Amino acid sequence: MNEIRVGGMRFALDLSQPLYEQVLEQVRSSIAKGEIALGEKIPSVREMAQALKINPNTVMRAYQELERDQLTETRRGQGTFITTDAGKVSHIRHRLAEEAVTEFLGRMNSLGFTAADIASILKAKGDGAK
Repeated sequence: MNEIRVGGMRFALDLSQPLYEQVLEQVRSSIAKGEIALGEKIPSVREMAQALKINPNTVMRAYQELERDQLTETRRGQGTFITTDAGKVSHIRHRLAEEAVTEFLGRMNSLGFTAADIASILKAKGDGAK
């Protein structure tokens, strides 16, 4: 899986997973991490598709989902831009964090760890990071 840079974003596509979901999640992540500034123009559908070597319809689907989430806005004749609403970005950051925690807890529970076990492991990791 090679990393491809497109504008201020980095992509690593796994051909065994749905491409539109990967593009969508990786753009969301770039926005949440601040790798793409508020109000910044992102590559056109065609530019993104060419850079990633995927079908433009795949990129279009991801861009439509970003617009539905109100993370981007399309300006006729100018292109697609990241929202300037910091509150929307903050909301997405929190949603991504909640999804990561839910996934983590699910995996830990499936391994047989209790909430107390998980808290103990996290505390030990946190203490070691200081």
